[in-house]
Amino acid sequence: MQFQTPLIPARLIKRYKRFLADVQLSDGSVVTAHCANPGSMMGLIQPGMRVWVEPNDDPRKKLKYAWRLIERDDGTMIGIDTAAANRVVKEALERGHIPIQCDHFQAEVKYADGSRVDFLLTDERGGKIFLEVKSVTLSRRAGVAEFPDSVTARGAKHLGALADQITQGDRAVLLYLIQRTDCTSCCVAADIDPTYAAAMAAATKKGLEVLCFDTHITAEQITLGTAVPYVSPAQIDI
Repeated sequence: MQFQTPLIPARLIKRYKRFLADVQLSDGSVVTAHCANPGSMMGLIQPGMRVWVEPNDDPRKKLKYAWRLIERDDGTMIGIDTAAANRVVKEALERGHIPIQCDHFQAEVKYADGSRVDFLLTDERGGKIFLEVKSVTLSRRAGVAEFPDSVTARGAKHLGALADQITQGDRAVLLYLIQRTDCTSCCVAADIDPTYAAAMAAATKKGLEVLCFDTHITAEQITLGTAVPYVSPAQIDI
């Protein structure tokens, strides 16, 4: 997934009201950027962090900048736009880079009690595969990515809906896309949201399949990386 407009570097001043961030550009000017991330962004909002923002000249948008990336002092790149995860996965599906055999797929398909699944795949026999994508940015231990970074009732609801589809004879897959370049495994942050962790355990017991992928991130693009292990929260000592 290439960024539509070349990104420019800045320094984070503060993130507030969830979807707003003030940043200082290299010329010293301060602008407000859209922050496309509804989570807590734990560990990612310290003032002074080097960030990358995408300018736009779209008259329909109130804000002329969007916060896309963080670049840590050690060179780690982190994608903070949660919507980017679906675009990365969509490109990977089109190129056959996701290890799920399917003939075609649709995005944002309604199912269950009004929920929308990120992708509905159909295999060669006409079977349905429900694919849900989660963007992962939290890491509290070196090399380990975690989801979620805050309580997510919506995430637990999605897990219940996927489990219901399995009982109806369909396949369901949860894909954790790690939008940071310093992690080699992924797990559920059970201490942050025990309800989500319980829903995850129940869904996997029913047959939910879990995939985890890292990403390649630069100031030009974000692309799917390699598969990494999903580990049980019990194996992680925070």
